[in-house]
Amino acid sequence: MNRSKFLKNSALAASSLLAGNAVLASTTSCNTGAPAAPGKPFNMNYAPHDGMFKNSAGTNFLDQIQFIYDQGFRSIEDNGMSGRPPAEQEKIGNLLAKLGMAMGVFVLDKGGNGANTLAAGKQEHVDIFLKGCRQAVEVSKRCGGKLATVVPGDFARNLPLDIQNANVITALRKGAEILEPHGIVMVLEPLSDTPDLYLRTSAQTYMICKGVNSPSCKILYDMYHMQKNEGNTINNIKLAWDEIAYFQIGDNPGRNEPTTGEVNYKNIFKFLHEKGYKGILGMEHGNSKPGKEGEQRVIAAYRESDSFL
Repeated sequence: MNRSKFLKNSALAASSLLAGNAVLASTTSCNTGAPAAPGKPFNMNYAPHDGMFKNSAGTNFLDQIQFIYDQGFRSIEDNGMSGRPPAEQEKIGNLLAKLGMAMGVFVLDKGGNGANTLAAGKQEHVDIFLKGCRQAVEVSKRCGGKLATVVPGDFARNLPLDIQNANVITALRKGAEILEPHGIVMVLEPLSDTPDLYLRTSAQTYMICKGVNSPSCKILYDMYHMQKNEGNTINNIKLAWDEIAYFQIGDNPGRNEPTTGEVNYKNIFKFLHEKGYKGILGMEHGNSKPGKEGEQRVIAAYRESDSFL
């Protein structure tokens, strides 16, 4: 609003005030104009990540976590947690405990999504994966996280698919033996990034989890990737329900916050709520708009999509 014009022209002031109210509404609710209710916990347990609110809270992740809490979120996720210094991991874990927040997934370090493919059955690849499992135990102790993302790597195109499946199951069983005594769950994530990646669909991942047969090996159902690879989201979640331990969010196209693409997240969140899902939903997506305005839009999008009751 132009302050000098406001003082000189009451008519313009009135119109400017109305415009200001419209802008406020756009930052608090995507379409309805409902207040964002800062600090009120959401119906579902959404988890922002480092950098999502850096313009509002600063670049320090601890300050961002406090901001995240103040907006009503009660969890975070941090793909890069394994790469943080141990002292920083502890600080994050301590702050989460102080605020009564939960830690979502961190990525189990095995050298990259397509690297060290477990489908090949090579011992050197398995050894790198198992080293990552042992490291995940220590990371978990410091930050409090009990969920570690695992991507088994690329296809081994020179081997029959069933042999690859058996190789992956065998390797994951060995990883589960390390993680299970500590209550840590590796969540397998099928991805859409490239057709070279071995893990592609929820049905395939369900089969792998059944083969591993461990409470420490479950599915990470990333709804952005699964919308691209298979669609029919609610039905496919139903089919794989008993092996799903974690969800991630991202609208398609664009991989930004809900309400920016084709996925009806309000209906999906309502379905998950009715199914009794009490776990974390990781906000693994970008912001559709830059700066503080974009960050407020993310919060507003979740307020709108969460208003399913």
